[in-house]
Amino acid sequence: MLWTIVVILVVLWLLGLLGHIGGGLIHILLVLALIVIVYNVLTSRGGTD
Repeated sequence: MLWTIVVILVVLWLLGLLGHIGGGLIHILLVLALIVIVYNVLTSRGGTD
């Protein structure tokens, strides 16, 4: 689920760069996605699945 959201946000970010759509909103969403990825990696490292 998380990776699907990340992929969608990256695609929207690339479309925003190519089409100049959304302005700063797309960049904010990309930064939020990166923060979520980093948090997920750091928190999943300590646990045993």
